[in-house]
Amino acid sequence: MTEILFEADHASRSFVNGVEVRALVDACCRVGKGERIAIVGASGSGKSTLLNLMAGLDAPTSGVVSWPAIGPA
Repeated sequence: MTEILFEADHASRSFVNGVEVRALVDACCRVGKGERIAIVGASGSGKSTLLNLMAGLDAPTSGVVSWPAIGPA
């Protein structure tokens, strides 16, 4: 079994700037040790927001992000 490095479970991120902007909605993914991934999508689809969650630079508004191989944040 591959060691999981990052996991997003129904992660969503919203921002409020006068109105609520849903930047990422219900994202689920796992990245295992040694895996290579590509994050693709149209402009405004949440790619940068997902990367910020993966890097720990931002926190999800709902759902869970974790780094099982590293331990709790």
